[in-house]
Amino acid sequence: MEFFVSYMKEKKGGILAFFLFCAIFAAAFYLYDLPLGAVLYPAAVCAVVGAALLARGYLKALGKHRTLLKLKSLPAEVMEPFPEADTWEDSDYQAIIAALRREEQKLSTEMNRRYQDMVDYYTIWAHQIKTPIAAMGLTLQNQDTPLSRQLSQELQRIEQYVQMVLVFLRMDGEGSDYVFRQQDLDPIIREAVRKFAGQFVGKKLRLSYTPVETRVLTDEKWLSFVVEQVLSNAVKYTPAGGTISIYLEGDSTLCIRDTGLGIAPEDLPRVFEKSYTGYNGRSHKKASGLGLYLCREICNHLGHTIKIESALDTGTVVKLNLGHKTFQAE
Repeated sequence: MEFFVSYMKEKKGGILAFFLFCAIFAAAFYLYDLPLGAVLYPAAVCAVVGAALLARGYLKALGKHRTLLKLKSLPAEVMEPFPEADTWEDSDYQAIIAALRREEQKLSTEMNRRYQDMVDYYTIWAHQIKTPIAAMGLTLQNQDTPLSRQLSQELQRIEQYVQMVLVFLRMDGEGSDYVFRQQDLDPIIREAVRKFAGQFVGKKLRLSYTPVETRVLTDEKWLSFVVEQVLSNAVKYTPAGGTISIYLEGDSTLCIRDTGLGIAPEDLPRVFEKSYTGYNGRSHKKASGLGLYLCREICNHLGHTIKIESALDTGTVVKLNLGHKTFQAE
């Protein structure tokens, strides 16, 4: 109905012109004292023919409108074929659209090339930077002083940030290296805890962990990154003397609980957004807002879910539901 009203508004000039011409002829016949029937009969015939032509034009315009609506829902790359141009104006508009599409394709190709160059550069950089990190780590292992322990912790943070860069670059890559197998969960947890052992000792944190003795269908490397990132946040935001607990809830939900600062209620719905740091992140001035975002994206790829429950000054619990969805081979 909306299109019909719009179409009639578009044609109202021609309709008004028809009635105006009929009125002029009727006035002329009246002034010359000629029979008005000679005007009314042809006018009625013309009105019928005009209504038929108007209806035909409406149906054609409606079909064209529906075709354009379908094209509108398609990506620009496949937005064709356009309806046949009825006027020079339609032809001009289609020529403009074709030119814009060519320009868009050119810009898209250039942007993709630059993006790939950037990804390649940072991927090479991330791999190369691991060599001096490993060398410094070996050097610090031969020393046991408060300074060397502090430097080791800072070096571990650098290594973690480099790993985040690699994960971020690989996240949207064309290929993926996900390898799904039944994995024992305890070795993944122990390896993550071992990496943060120095920080546990330095902050005098208590670890409450009982082996979960369960197996899950997952990718070991990517799940390890998620567990390490969650554990890193727990260590970072738990004050000295606090407790971090790792336990299994139900059959396949891994929980990591801390007695840290907690998360403000207004921040909780947005903690998984990219680059969102919230109150704690702004207070510490070191948060990137990428860690939990990457965790959620990885869990989505693995078929797992991640959920956070928290309250200010009472701590936070992160729940990783490691049950899996049904995967289809592509």
